[in-house]
Amino acid sequence: MEKINIQKLQQTKPISELLEFSIINVDKPADCTSFDIADEIRKIFGARKTGHFGTLDPMVTGVLPVALNRACKLVGYFMHKDKTYIGKMQLHKDIDEEKLKEEMKKFVGKIKQMPPVKSSVKRQLRERMVNKFEVLKFNKKIVEFIADVEAGTYIRKLVHDLGEKIGGAHMVRLRRIKAGIFEEKNSFSISDIEKAFEDYKKEDEENLRKILIPAEIISEILPVVQIKPDNLKSILTGKPLMKSDFIELPNLKNELFAVFLDNRFIEVAHKVDEGDIIARPEFVLN
Repeated sequence: MEKINIQKLQQTKPISELLEFSIINVDKPADCTSFDIADEIRKIFGARKTGHFGTLDPMVTGVLPVALNRACKLVGYFMHKDKTYIGKMQLHKDIDEEKLKEEMKKFVGKIKQMPPVKSSVKRQLRERMVNKFEVLKFNKKIVEFIADVEAGTYIRKLVHDLGEKIGGAHMVRLRRIKAGIFEEKNSFSISDIEKAFEDYKKEDEENLRKILIPAEIISEILPVVQIKPDNLKSILTGKPLMKSDFIELPNLKNELFAVFLDNRFIEVAHKVDEGDIIARPEFVLN
């Protein structure tokens, strides 16, 4: 099936529609919470609601996607994706660089991690996948590293647990450079976002269009199926999807999928086994 053209939607959808159903990739500064950033975005745009895609500690900077208005209903589908960080840790004792790399390799793969005391989740051992944990720069006791991890992995705790093997270590700086499909290179500061919206109010929408990501980008994390227009009115009011609604009957392995009519997002649906009923809606954009 032809891929949904997100860039085309970004350039052609009316700004009013983007403001109702879009995502902003914010470059979060230090010294504020993720909630603070989501609330700041809400105030800038006068939005009814905003929602961020996963909490960053106040001192951690970097990629923090924030959904606007109806796009908040999609937050849960984006959140549980791998994250990539670049950070600095201070070692408490001298160690050979190669020895440090060997010890860090032992934390790659499935690990068990106890959430920190100050975390908002229940404190019990949890299994998490570490895809990468490597040295970028080694300067005696100050080490710059990269960590690519499963969502819900605590990097500060990862560094602490490494420290227990090498005589002590603590994290001194952390920046998230990727959260699922959202990357640092496509992120914007709060001041950039504020200025772009001010320009839009003066009838210059060029920069705002670069910032507002159509929430149809859900098509990059969920399988896409196309439906016929025949029963659209009923589907938009929550009708289950029947075999006859599809242009081509999908062979879906995933339980969840995104439903489109050409480039128009209709809903997120979950697969069912109910005879002619193929799927039932989870969220309908009506």
